[in-house]
Amino acid sequence: MSTLTERTEVASGYRAGRTLPLRVEFVRQLKRRRTLVMFGILAVLPFVLVAAFAIGGEPDGGGDRITLMDTATASGANFAAVNLFVSAGFLLVIPVALFCGDTVASEAGWSSLRYLLAAPVPRARLLWSKLVVGLGLSLAAMIILPLVALAVGTAAYGWGPLQIPTGGSLDTATAAQRLLVVVAYVFVSQLVTAGLAFWLSTRTDAPLGAVGGAVGLTIVGNVLDAVTALGDWRHFLPAHWQFAWADAVQPRPEWSGMIQGTAISVTYALVLFALAFRGFARKDVVS
Repeated sequence: MSTLTERTEVASGYRAGRTLPLRVEFVRQLKRRRTLVMFGILAVLPFVLVAAFAIGGEPDGGGDRITLMDTATASGANFAAVNLFVSAGFLLVIPVALFCGDTVASEAGWSSLRYLLAAPVPRARLLWSKLVVGLGLSLAAMIILPLVALAVGTAAYGWGPLQIPTGGSLDTATAAQRLLVVVAYVFVSQLVTAGLAFWLSTRTDAPLGAVGGAVGLTIVGNVLDAVTALGDWRHFLPAHWQFAWADAVQPRPEWSGMIQGTAISVTYALVLFALAFRGFARKDVVS
């Protein structure tokens, strides 16, 4: 009796690790309209900024303090850095929340989730494939923006060193390396939003609820960080470190802020991803 009850019969050649391959899931998600629209919006943003500068003139701080925005038209590298600066706080939150929050909830909304599990695709395997693809598309979104901005900025303002607002400049090779560091840090800082969206995606059948919930909670974090009365408690908020990457575009980069921000973001993200896997393993999937 024990032999019969403990043995799980599976089809010949079935391998749980080969179900829902990453390539298949990636192609499915890449072909979706929301993915193409999101990438299109990010690719258009640099053109919008160039048009804005052409209409309104070169950026001017209007005061004694010179900011990164004031150097936007100094070179293609500066223009790419400015695009990241204006997007990191909110715009880049949206593709992360969309790609990680829509992925599981949309399957439930289409009533196809239970059929995937009946294929059979193990629950952990399904979540893993969708999480990796969601994070991959999020990273792609963050790479597309500065790449397009660098090309557009170089065409509009020329190729040259990255001019630093506080004085000095970085040669093109160094500037390219620092921009790669910036993109990597922005991606890591958005892992909290990814974790929130993915966890909510496993808790609801409404994709809009998961995406909107993640964006809303991220905004709440930004608001709390602006409350100076919280004092040092703000250091535990991921939003407090989201612009720490600015320390990387200095003649002598300072890494302490980015190290602290990375530790905070990764910790929150791991907890949220663990909650998603744990909750989904026990969830009664009926849609």
